[in-house]
Amino acid sequence: MNSSPNVGSMLKRKNRITAIVLALLESALSALTFVIAFGVRRALPFRREIYPLGEYSSLLAAILILWAIIAILLDAYRVVERQENIVSVRKAAQQVAIGGALLFVLVAALKLDVSRSLIGIFLIINLLSLFIFRVSTKQLRRTVRRRFGGFQYFIVVGTSDEALAIARMIHDHEVLGAKLSAIVRVSNGEENIQKARAICPTLKTIEELPELVHGHVVDEIIFAVPKDQLGGLEEVFLLCEEEGVKTRILLNLFPHVISRMQLDWLESTPLLTFSTAPDNEYLLFLKRSFDFCGALGLAVIFSPLMLLVFLLIKLTSRGPVIFRQTRCGLGGRQFTLYKFRSMVEGAEAQRPELEALNELDGPVFKVSNDPRCTPVGRLLRKLSIDELPQLINILRGDMSFVGPRPPLPDEVAKYLRWQRRRLRMRPGLTCLWILEGRSNLNFERWMQLDLEYIDNWSIFLDFKILLKTIPIVLSMRGAH
Repeated sequence: MNSSPNVGSMLKRKNRITAIVLALLESALSALTFVIAFGVRRALPFRREIYPLGEYSSLLAAILILWAIIAILLDAYRVVERQENIVSVRKAAQQVAIGGALLFVLVAALKLDVSRSLIGIFLIINLLSLFIFRVSTKQLRRTVRRRFGGFQYFIVVGTSDEALAIARMIHDHEVLGAKLSAIVRVSNGEENIQKARAICPTLKTIEELPELVHGHVVDEIIFAVPKDQLGGLEEVFLLCEEEGVKTRILLNLFPHVISRMQLDWLESTPLLTFSTAPDNEYLLFLKRSFDFCGALGLAVIFSPLMLLVFLLIKLTSRGPVIFRQTRCGLGGRQFTLYKFRSMVEGAEAQRPELEALNELDGPVFKVSNDPRCTPVGRLLRKLSIDELPQLINILRGDMSFVGPRPPLPDEVAKYLRWQRRRLRMRPGLTCLWILEGRSNLNFERWMQLDLEYIDNWSIFLDFKILLKTIPIVLSMRGAH
């Protein structure tokens, strides 16, 4: 098995996604500067006229391809957050200088009828724009990561030298979106306690790990313990598997769990990864991109309808138009869910009086003909229009179009361990349960369908669910 750390890094894969986004933005910037250069060249009093802008489309395509290749060769986007501004500026200058020289050589060699002054003006404007872009990339990169990925929260189990080396690497990679939440010691007699505290102030015992997982956002746990201690950690591994927490262990230390397993590298340290939830960053990024673009488009399309609903609610009942409620999202992250208010003001306070009418088992609550609904709210629910404000949640990255419905925190507190794994997928507006009739499912079947979705997730499955959801919503079947 290849031991080279260049096989792929679990942290650098996420960094590549951000780099791709920034490279696309830079290409768009170069295209824009070419258009600006064309306008400047046409406005200047040169004796020779230039062709219309459309005639230079092939030249622009060649520039964008050439600039991208040079940027890759210069490693322009590798951990930009760690680069000094002068390094970023120098690489931008090198990119434009090399690209400009090759461009002039190409034009001369092929004897292309292209305005040299246009190319010169483009190079000057492009250089200045790249200077500004590269310097501001650090903050832009953080924004892109926050919108399309956010931080990954890690726990390292073990205080050996190898374990602390891993903890230090995670701590040092915070610029790539990694955060070390805690270091967990397996036994009281372990060494390096002070060194562990110096890396991460939060030092816990193995007995506190379940509470740590339940009470905090934890995306991945790395076990770096001696082989003879693995036998005593079997329950901990099963806890991680049942709750869907991604688990990594040092290579050659094989725990008694059954999950999707793959080899990963943290710099030069080989790790086996056990995961029971989708973890292909590229496909998940594609899903997130579709969600963002789709939500933005639908928000524009439905804005007149949402304005009409806003006025109807405002004119027919007291209270805020938008109902806000805390829900649990990916990995248990709490967020504020938005809906058009469909109930009377103070409806939440009346819920204890209706508990006896609850039609669902488990920790969830539902009453078909809820007396707290307003006449307008009942119609909104029937047509699922009350959920339109959740387009904001999708734009923010709290939710997706397809995924398990986001539960309330007090519902999550009552989950069985195997049910908590549904939190390992970004929550959505619709999922497999709507195809069986969300109003007719018992709680356990609902949870099973969510886990079935997680286990079989693909982009194709998302589109399939969306296509089947549309007629169900239009026919008002399964409406709550």
